[in-house]
Amino acid sequence: MKKSFKTKVNNLYDFDFDIAEIESLNYVKNSSENFHILENNQSYKAEILQADFNKKAYTVQVNGNSYTIKIANELDMLISELGLEATSAKKENDIKAPMPGLIVSVDVEVGQEVAEGDGILVLEAMKMENTLTAPRAGVIKSIAVQSGDKVEKNTVLIEME
Repeated sequence: MKKSFKTKVNNLYDFDFDIAEIESLNYVKNSSENFHILENNQSYKAEILQADFNKKAYTVQVNGNSYTIKIANELDMLISELGLEATSAKKENDIKAPMPGLIVSVDVEVGQEVAEGDGILVLEAMKMENTLTAPRAGVIKSIAVQSGDKVEKNTVLIEME
């Protein structure tokens, strides 16, 4: 079985890829977020501007144009086909570091109300700044980190109630 992915660009365009197509791309990685791509004798400069690994959503700039991309893997597609998407509210109380990194900023305070998707802090990892968002609406119960702290993967950063 070949590994496949579905992508949605700017919530308008759908593309399907398999791992062989991705591996056959002609590209040069200039840095952790900058790439030079050749496709059909055309040159493209691509940069990853923002990455939300939990939601598999990325903002990418290609030749000066920004695109919002959502990626679904085989498991995501199967869950969708079976109609098993989570429909109830998330009950996550702890926001944990998805990877090791450096806390750039904490954008909330204890007692502050947040809505699902609100930016709560910025984590720098692999020279990229990643905005972590509230997984659900709630109130900030405690903040375990401050700007400048180094954290490991799965470190509890913020608790919500």
